[in-house]
Amino acid sequence: MIDLTKEIIPLIGQPESSLLEYKAVLPPSRNIAQLISSFANTDGGYIVLGVAESMGGKIEVIGLSEDFHANSITHKALDLLSPLPRVHYQYVIYNRKKLYVIKVEKSELPIAVENKIYERIGNSISLKNPQEIQFKQSGFTRIKEINTLLEDYNRIATNAKTRFIEHYQSILKIIDDLGNILYPEDVLIPTSNPEGKVLSRILFSSFVDNFETYLSDLLFEIYLANPSTLKSKQTVTVEEVLNCSDLQEFISYWAKQKILKLQKGSVKGFVKENDQIKNLDILDEDTQGEIEKILQIRHLYSHRNGIVDDKFLQYFVGQFEINAEHQMSISEISDMLLYLADIVNKIDLSAMNKYKLARFNN
Repeated sequence: MIDLTKEIIPLIGQPESSLLEYKAVLPPSRNIAQLISSFANTDGGYIVLGVAESMGGKIEVIGLSEDFHANSITHKALDLLSPLPRVHYQYVIYNRKKLYVIKVEKSELPIAVENKIYERIGNSISLKNPQEIQFKQSGFTRIKEINTLLEDYNRIATNAKTRFIEHYQSILKIIDDLGNILYPEDVLIPTSNPEGKVLSRILFSSFVDNFETYLSDLLFEIYLANPSTLKSKQTVTVEEVLNCSDLQEFISYWAKQKILKLQKGSVKGFVKENDQIKNLDILDEDTQGEIEKILQIRHLYSHRNGIVDDKFLQYFVGQFEINAEHQMSISEISDMLLYLADIVNKIDLSAMNKYKLARFNN
């Protein structure tokens, strides 16, 4: 086994480059896999966890928390790679701080992560030969504008936001491809096509569900990067612990549990019980109220086929009649998709700054 200590000590303090990447905290395994892929597909290099490089280029040795074991995260990352490149990894003590170093050797074969190949360009990673989404020339122009904005949001993102944006782009593509049933008359007029009505409800529910998934994924990244935020007096059953194969899986499970109040439509309850989100100061009362309404529409579409009930009227007083069919135009649906995407972007940037989350320039 190679001892990386002598190799890495002289490099620490140098700026990030095509051969060197710093991460202040322990990233999710998917992110580590992407980094390994990018180095293997270029000239090889080193990933050093526990060191931060600020926007001004200042290098700060922080050290990794003792609460989580980087080896298990690395093993999960290697499982995502195909084929498996030559990689060496170990803990290294530097100035009495515990760091984790991954050395990646250049590969003769392309190394993929979930069928995607990454490469190293300067001090950042990039998707090699990305497939650009093609939209119809005669389609709804708002879709193209939103997609351009999403791509801009994705330039600096956590793993959670990247996955969120990928899902939202797939929604936009479906809207563009099936415009003949989603807006047969006009984007401002709700469709009268029966299949279009069903599909509209499904698409709306899907991107609202994914907003919740993003928050769960973000909490996971915060817990992983800052284990102290996971500690609380809330009880956990032995069964819940035993049902998880390792600590990373338990953290993921616990992050999903935190979303339950949100799934029930209680945005204020979710924010109140999760200081990690509350302390970002993004979701003020007005924003919480708007999200609450969006969640109620999702609930109506998912459980009532869009038929207005008493509970729904509590959130939309005087706007609809009981047992009426609730419908929205594609223009309105697109606006709500963009609204949630904008909130996610603000939350993500704030979380990266506050919790020093691993950020990726896509």
